[in-house]
Amino acid sequence: MIETAKLAWSRLPSAEDAEAQEEEINQRILAGGGAESLDYEIIENHAYREAQARRGKLFVWYHVVVKWFFSLLIGIGTGVAAVFINLAVENFSGWKYAATFSIIQHSYFAGFLVFVMFNLALVFSSVYIITQFAPAAAGSGIPEIKGYLNGVDTHGILLLRTLIGKIFGSIGSVGGGLALGKEGPLVHTGACIASLLGQVHALIVQGDQETAFEYLNHNFMVAIRSGGSTKYHLNSRWLQVFESDRDRRDLVTCGCAAGVAAAFRAPVGGVLFALEEVTSWWRSQLMWRVFFTSAVVAVVVRSAMNWCKSGKCGHFGSGGFIIWDISDGQEDYSFQELLPMAIIGVIGGLLGALFNQLTLYITSWRRKYLHKKGNRVKIFEVCLLSFITSAISFGLPLLRKCSPCPNPETNPGIECPRPPGIDGNFVNFFCAKDKEYNDLATIFFNTQDDAIRNLFSAKTFHEYSAKSLLTFLVMFYSLAVVTFGTAVPAGQFVPGIMIGSTYGRLVGMFVVKFYSRLNVEEGTYALLGAASFLGGSMRMTVSLCVIMVEITNNLKLLPLIMLVLLISKAVGDFFNEGLYEEQAQLRGIPLLESRPKQYMRNMTAKEACKNQRVVFFSRIVKVADILSVLQSNTHNGFPVIDHGRNGETLVIGLILRSHLLVLLQSKVDFQDSPFPCDIRGASNRHNLSDFVKPATSKGKSIDQIHLTDDEKEMYLDLSPFLNPCPYIVPEDMSLSKVYNLFRQLGLRHIFVVPRASHVIGLITRKDLLLEENDNIDTVELQSTVRDQRLNKRSVGRDVHTEPLLDSLLIQ
Repeated sequence: MIETAKLAWSRLPSAEDAEAQEEEINQRILAGGGAESLDYEIIENHAYREAQARRGKLFVWYHVVVKWFFSLLIGIGTGVAAVFINLAVENFSGWKYAATFSIIQHSYFAGFLVFVMFNLALVFSSVYIITQFAPAAAGSGIPEIKGYLNGVDTHGILLLRTLIGKIFGSIGSVGGGLALGKEGPLVHTGACIASLLGQVHALIVQGDQETAFEYLNHNFMVAIRSGGSTKYHLNSRWLQVFESDRDRRDLVTCGCAAGVAAAFRAPVGGVLFALEEVTSWWRSQLMWRVFFTSAVVAVVVRSAMNWCKSGKCGHFGSGGFIIWDISDGQEDYSFQELLPMAIIGVIGGLLGALFNQLTLYITSWRRKYLHKKGNRVKIFEVCLLSFITSAISFGLPLLRKCSPCPNPETNPGIECPRPPGIDGNFVNFFCAKDKEYNDLATIFFNTQDDAIRNLFSAKTFHEYSAKSLLTFLVMFYSLAVVTFGTAVPAGQFVPGIMIGSTYGRLVGMFVVKFYSRLNVEEGTYALLGAASFLGGSMRMTVSLCVIMVEITNNLKLLPLIMLVLLISKAVGDFFNEGLYEEQAQLRGIPLLESRPKQYMRNMTAKEACKNQRVVFFSRIVKVADILSVLQSNTHNGFPVIDHGRNGETLVIGLILRSHLLVLLQSKVDFQDSPFPCDIRGASNRHNLSDFVKPATSKGKSIDQIHLTDDEKEMYLDLSPFLNPCPYIVPEDMSLSKVYNLFRQLGLRHIFVVPRASHVIGLITRKDLLLEENDNIDTVELQSTVRDQRLNKRSVGRDVHTEPLLDSLLIQ
């Protein structure tokens, strides 16, 4: 066991590997190529068609069962990861506050030193893990995952090292008291777990220890392919379940929903978050699996909380998993309150838009100037922010006068002050009397979850002064802006709720004083403020509304939450885009938004590609020509042309760069003669898995291809390996229609061709509603055009009607 551990440790990525990976990503971003498109389109070449022909009904059922089984595993894995992160954060925070409150009974200065050093140690562990081990784990990860589901692959975001860095980095940054949250990184964590499960299932079946070490050695992921590895002979078609980017995309979607469900204990909100915020393509079968995954997460989290009630989880108590139950709060509201609630929505939109703009400027400056100086500067920056945050959290309550505790006779059930080191309201900090509390320390000396619970709390009139809330709002807002974008895992959900609930409670205090109504709860306005800031910053509506209802357990406030969300989103959209869209743009992730730009309606497809030089291959091409083309450009898809019976040039399909690299590396399809090959022989030499790109690697490179001079003079027939039916649009189609087609189908390439000369048929709805047992050969397309074509053939006009590729192949 010791030797095994030493071998595994020796093959872990080093600090130089992590720094080189991050430098490569930064250079690609600066060069405009920081991401690569994913192949969501099915490449219907002959290998694919033969693989589909061999799959019977048994394999179809097996395929469905495996997908549901992996949805179950994703839910369990994400739930366990969330439980582990919450347990660690709550216990570290509990130990920190218990030690601090114990020491300040004797010396506040010594307590301050312990508080700072505890936070500094946790934050240093987080930034060290990120900079030295997993640079792709920095930030929330949601922009990168959103880009992945949009069809953009950012290298490194789904590695095993990224998952490890995300989990342990989140524990350090959140437990260290930074103005960050763990909820955003949990979405990335769920996506990583989903992707990894889809890639390692073949390795688990084989159970080869040598393969596992190879798997760890090369970025933890490159050693195996999804569904099998040609190197280790895992090519069984029963293992090739997640062999395409489309299947992996479905798994990552389940992981995203599971992350939200685990973070907020909001399974329905998780499904809607995946639908509204991160995915670009959706279908009903996927929705059921996503819903099932979120339900599994809810069961896992609930089981863990019930187990922790026995006291086996240390400081994990009523904090931990987010659930701010305000069902005993305000039960009704009047029309007079709609105006201040609308004002909360406006404030949320303004502050959210300002937050997005400030974080964009600061993050851009940080990436251009500060982070270029190396990892030491990143570590120093985060440690400095940790010291500043600790100093503010400890120092500002010292400047605040304590308030007398509420009368226990008129406020039964309130414990004031609460025992030191225990979560809750009414913290006694630097107070002269025992029956006093420090309202500013009540917010600062708690985990963010507990602080929000205090701000949301009902029946706590006048617990906070307006001066304390305003002070906290300004300081925490500033800290959140500056901290976001540093080299640690950083979520913005909970800090946004903290900011919004603070100014929401301020407005609630004004409403209580102005209207003089005793049934108005300040905690209700804190909830609306939290929703308004998230809506103004992240621009989510439906999913955020459901999440807020689920985490507060108060359905009566649903109309009010909808009102403030609509207002805050409208106000925020007037100034800039959402937080994740702007961060994706900053990271060089080319997202295709849901709607095309207005100017695209006045452009045609031909105008969009008028300056392009089309690089194409002939059907029979010399190996040296392929090598030259691949070395001279970075295109990922090439049209393939051939000559028809009458000598005209025909486009017969699309060949991918990755497929060409596979053919050049294998060399088994090289031929001496420049004539078409036997298609069946070529298909038998390759399986569909040979052309599957490793999910989290960059795939093959042209630099890895080594050919002799004799091999370069040989020929290659591309017809068995190309996609004979790529998507095609006419040159005069509006660019907005092309945009919608490209985005909704998840395409990577689309051909622009001249207007077709004739039509061979017309597909209607009726032609698509075929039963499986129907004789398709007897089904007639309802087209008068076909009749006209047949009539023209009868008078001697020869019209080519056979499938284009089949007519060009020699059988």
